[in-house]
This record gives sequence, structure tokens and C-alpha cells, in this order.
Amino acid sequence: MGRFRGSSSTVLKPKTTQQVSQILKWCNDRRIPVVPQGGNTGLVGGSVPVKDELILSLSNMNKVRDFDPVSGILVADAGCILQSLTDYVAPHNHIMPIDLGAKGSCQIGGNVSTNAGGLRLLRYGSLHGTVLGLEVVLPDGTILDQLTTLRKDNTGYDIKQLFIGAEGTLGIITGVSILTPPAPQASNNVILALPSFKNVLPLYQTVKRQLSEILSAFEFIDRTAYDLAVKHGQGRALSDEDIEGAECFVLVETSGGKREHDEEKLSTLLESLLEAETPLINTGVLSQSPAQFSSLWALREGVTEAVSKEGKPYKYDISVPLSSFQDVVDGTREHLRSKGLLHDKAVKHVLGYGHVGDGNLHLNIVADSYLPEIQDALEPYIYEVVSSYRGSISAEHGIGHQKTHALHYSKDHVSINLMKKIKNVLDPNGIMNPGKVLE
Repeated sequence: MGRFRGSSSTVLKPKTTQQVSQILKWCNDRRIPVVPQGGNTGLVGGSVPVKDELILSLSNMNKVRDFDPVSGILVADAGCILQSLTDYVAPHNHIMPIDLGAKGSCQIGGNVSTNAGGLRLLRYGSLHGTVLGLEVVLPDGTILDQLTTLRKDNTGYDIKQLFIGAEGTLGIITGVSILTPPAPQASNNVILALPSFKNVLPLYQTVKRQLSEILSAFEFIDRTAYDLAVKHGQGRALSDEDIEGAECFVLVETSGGKREHDEEKLSTLLESLLEAETPLINTGVLSQSPAQFSSLWALREGVTEAVSKEGKPYKYDISVPLSSFQDVVDGTREHLRSKGLLHDKAVKHVLGYGHVGDGNLHLNIVADSYLPEIQDALEPYIYEVVSSYRGSISAEHGIGHQKTHALHYSKDHVSINLMKKIKNVLDPNGIMNPGKVLE
């Protein structure tokens, strides 16, 4: 997006954990700040050097250390690209528990460091649950070896959890042990056009009840997001006639063990929705082939690319109650209108899409260019709205450099002070990714 620009005179690319340890010890002794860098796909500037810090890239640590096809437990270097790990476990009929749009370039260490969410969280949970163990190099060079492959270990504090989502501010993750679930034997999806956002929640309840254990994704796309995706060539899931009168769309995915069983459930669901006395949907399209399955997902995943093609995006990754998704989007649009900023030379679109299953709304403001008056209108307004719902200012992207000033909207002073104490204990010299997470 070009919103974060850093500078560094030194980039190191170690190949082993021992080399990472030697580098950090040397830097810690000399008070040289270090920025860990993975695939550099983050959206909040977490891997950007802001004051000429030394960059420590994990890209050369890209080997799979072990995989047990019986338990599905994978042990890998932190620099392994997510797509490469997906390809590695696929022949063994397993999948990675995390799936992201940036899977072709993001690294598993960065995924864990930012506690990335993504499209599979509804089915498989967060990385706090699927990560079994970590190898971490602490700021003074000490190697913390918690790279266990045990699914049950109730022996004292679960220290690895400190580093999941810490964004490299407490140490550098060099190895990851993660549980990979069995690959579903059948996957299918359906896109539904809804006449009103107020139908999303009752639809979600109905879908959960009827699809039960095979439900793996429930994605919300508002009309503006859908139209932009179609405009910029991300696919056309429905005909013009089908989308007439639709205010928003929902993409439902199933993953199960028997295709016939799953297809029957989906078909029954679609029939019951269309034949209801008061229908929750206008229409729906069930994928009939692997190509159509992929094209429906391409539409949802292509929203991000479409937004970037349309203009300069201001992206807010927030958690708020499901019932408030549309209120937040509409409220932001009206707020910008009241400031005189909703026009072609300032803000062109305000849109929302996201993961209904985990309460994550991606609020995007598409502008003609980045302007100070737009930034001032959006912040702290959006953070105050999120705080009023007791939500989170960062559902899955992290705090990075962008949101350090806004952390107090989601964490009270007791929590922030405790975070600072933990930081001071593990990194007393403050060399690890300075200026990120905590001010």
C-alpha cells in the first residue's frame, strides 16, 4: 500500500537458530535495535525499520524439520512460506490450519508472531490453539526451546503463548510446531444474495444449525465490496438479475468427509432458504465444479486487490459484535460525509467485508489519495466507535507501528502496564522491534 517506508543499512539472513542467537547477543551487548522480518506482508508496519534498525530476515531458515503423518504435527523453520508448507503436507492428506490471501509470500514465523487469523479460523480456531510449541531466541541470545510436539502438557506456565502475537517485540521465533488437521475429503461453497444486512445474523444461525459440523467458513461481503471486486475482474458469482435488490452477500463453505452427504445438506439448506415464508435470501448459487468453487472464493479473496486498484485504501481490521457490522460501515460513511470528504477527490467508497464466524470486520475506506484531513477524520473516530462496543482495534493484523497510539482503546491501563513489565523483563535494553505494539 506504500503507507510505511523504513530505512536500514544492514540486513542479515541467518540460516540457523544458533546464528540468530549469536546475532542477538552481539546486538544486545551493543544496544543495537533489531527488526525481525518474515514475508513482509503485514498491514500495520510491524516489520518496517523506523529508525535504521538492523533487519534480521528469516527467509533463509526455510526447512521442514519433521512431520508426523499420523498425528499431523509439523515442525518447521520460521522462514517457511505458508504455501510451501501447505504443499508439503498435502500429499499426506493434511492441510495447514491457517489460510491467508498472502499465503504465497508470508512466512509461518510471521503468522505466529502476529497471531494471524484468516479464512479457516471458524473451523480450526486460532494459532493460540494449533501451535503446540515454539523455538524462540530471546533478546540476549538465549535459546528458549519449547518446540514440543505434545498436545497435552499441563506443567506450569504456557510460556509460548507470550510470543504468539507479540510481533517480535519479546524475541525472534525460529521454529514452530503446529497441528495440521486432516484434509477434508469434500469441499463445497455457495454464495447467497441478501436483501438486507439485518438478515445476516438469522442466516448465520440457520446455516450453523443445518450444516453443523461441516461448516468451515461464513464470509460477509457488502454490496460496495462485491461491486468493486466484479469491476476489477475478481469474478462474477451472480448474474445482474440475481444481484438486483441485494444489499450484501454471504459466502458459505463446507468441508466434510463425504461429498454426497455434504452436497445434500447444502442443497437442503438452499431449498429451505428459498422456500421460506419470509426468505432470508434473494437467491443463491451453489458451486458445481472445482473451477466454480475456486471462482467463488476468488471473488471474496479478490476484494483486497480490487480495493487497491480502485484507490488508496485506509484499512481497519476490527472486532465488533456481529449485529453492528453494518452500523459501523454506515456510520463511518456518514461521518465522512458530514466532514465534506465523501466525493471523488477525497473518499470514494466506504465498504465492509469479513469473517462473520469470528466477529472480524474489515472496514476499508478507499480514497483518491492519502490526505491528512481524511486521516484526522478517521482517527480517533473509528477507534472510539470500536471502544464503545468493547471491541478490538486489531482483530488479526496486529498493532505494529501504525496502532501503538491506539492500544488504550482496546486494553486498559492495568493490561498495558503488565505488557510493559513483561517487555522490560525479557528485553531490558529495548532492542527488539522498537516502536511496535507499545509506545
